[in-house]
Amino acid sequence: MHAQVLLQLHIFRYDWAISLVLFGIHLVLLGCLIFRSGYIPKLLGVLLVINGLGWVVDSLGPYLFPNANLGFTFITAFGEIFFMLWLLIRCWKVPNSPVHA
Repeated sequence: MHAQVLLQLHIFRYDWAISLVLFGIHLVLLGCLIFRSGYIPKLLGVLLVINGLGWVVDSLGPYLFPNANLGFTFITAFGEIFFMLWLLIRCWKVPNSPVHA
């Protein structure tokens, strides 16, 4: 029973790491879209790209860089925080694009 519980915990840890890698890729793509759009400041796009790369490096770090100290990657979370605050504060002021018939 103890071995089965440990196996399930390890499987969950691997699944969680893969989901964080996918989330990081999502943030990189979202940051690229924001950088190219004219509605949202380009700085937020750059911060989200850095944030996404931080999630990928943090999740794959134990596998790719087992001896590296990656404790600094928590700093990259500021991209998500600034994007959330921008959406809450300024998003309602974004002008609507003209409707093309």
